[in-house]
Amino acid sequence: MANLAFSGLPGTCDTCPIRHSAVCSQCDSDELTRLEQIKFYRTFEAGQPIVWAGDNMGFVASVVTGVASLSQTMEDGRRQMLGLLLPSDFIGRPGRPRSSFDVTAVSEVTLCCFRRQPFEALIVEVPNLASKLLDMILDELDAAREWLLLLGRKTAREKIASLLAMIARRSVKGNLADFAGPMTVDLPLKREVMADYLGLTLETVSRQMSALKADGIILLEGKRQVRVPDIRRLIAETGDDVDGGLII
Repeated sequence: MANLAFSGLPGTCDTCPIRHSAVCSQCDSDELTRLEQIKFYRTFEAGQPIVWAGDNMGFVASVVTGVASLSQTMEDGRRQMLGLLLPSDFIGRPGRPRSSFDVTAVSEVTLCCFRRQPFEALIVEVPNLASKLLDMILDELDAAREWLLLLGRKTAREKIASLLAMIARRSVKGNLADFAGPMTVDLPLKREVMADYLGLTLETVSRQMSALKADGIILLEGKRQVRVPDIRRLIAETGDDVDGGLII
């Protein structure tokens, strides 16, 4: 892995763009100082592996910028995408020195890395760090369950809508369904990657994106921006039972 030479990205926790959402978000100034002493940055180009399944990881990390994928490759070369890592998401597991999955940069990715063994010691000594990490692991479990539903039961249109809603959810505080007004979503994935991620063909992704556009659910602004006039209409396209009521 190459060391990162930053261009304008702050090197301190206080000015970090993911300061209020990353694993360090509940830490006070003294705790941040301790984290500063064990951290370093690394960057990866799009398509570059960050870690392979089975690799011994000497670090854990938060995604600062960019998007990475979690995947697993079978013996015969078949590969299954298992999830996406967006800014503030955490890579690695304290107490588990080896990676369980392949982690690959989808776009250019910047990581804020912490040396694993000192970080594990800090978890014991700093309750704020341990509490936030537990919250993030539980959120990841919820995302994995959502991913199982998406792959196993949803139609192609529902898959596309769900992916857009997942990305939109990360950019707002609180319940996405309560968001009022239009929203612009920065789409960090090429359509080829979306197809791989969702278990669809490239043609199907393009067709469904066009259908959502034709129905006024989304507006395409350039190659990587999607405008959502009414987020509630997009959520309705995901197929999720958002109100928890009886389905009859």
